[in-house]
Amino acid sequence: MTPEDLLKRLDAPLSLRKRVGYVILALAGLAGSGLIALLWATEPGLPPRTVVAFAVLVAIGLCWAAFGGWAVTRRTPMFARDRVVAGWLGLSAWLLFTVGALVITTLRHKLEPSLIVVVLALGVLAIVNLRAARRKRTALLRRKEELSRLP
Repeated sequence: MTPEDLLKRLDAPLSLRKRVGYVILALAGLAGSGLIALLWATEPGLPPRTVVAFAVLVAIGLCWAAFGGWAVTRRTPMFARDRVVAGWLGLSAWLLFTVGALVITTLRHKLEPSLIVVVLALGVLAIVNLRAARRKRTALLRRKEELSRLP
């Protein structure tokens, strides 16, 4: 392959497989938030912490739906920008979950060891995913720059 061929491949928009995946992600986010909102609306007298948890889950689902819609509508190459954005969304969702779990356990005055394990495992997973996405994007941009400088 010539450098021009490689640049053309790097400059290509998302593949059909990735587009279908992002459509599925957007629909899953919408369906999840819609079902939680429906449950929230049909259950009167929920405790305040449940209302807050439902609101956070609806917001997270809508964020994933918006991300899926954003990724599908991009007509330009992303150079793994979609992975970085997804990594930040995952890290943000983990932070919301962690704060909520800490508030609830503080109010109950009972810290569950299994909760700490789950929170830490999900946090490590979110951080590793974000770092991998950022590395991939950096490598792709560096490769594009190298190929652009070739005669």
